[in-house]
Amino acid sequence: MKKFIPIEKMQKKKQRELAAKRRTTWGALNPVTRKAPNPKAYNRKKARQWNDPIDSAFLFVQIKKIIYANPSL
Repeated sequence: MKKFIPIEKMQKKKQRELAAKRRTTWGALNPVTRKAPNPKAYNRKKARQWNDPIDSAFLFVQIKKIIYANPSL
């Protein structure tokens, strides 16, 4: 029967071998915790999209095209 030796009392070389043996990769799994954003929280990026002048100009042009294409509206 082998005698138990605590890791702290092992030789540095043996400690490194043991640590290398225990160390493995996560593979395809990413260990970073993720959660869905809170839908009730205020989102500055979403609020800014409403005031973006490029989007509003694009929307105006699209509406104008629809109106000129269908004069009966």
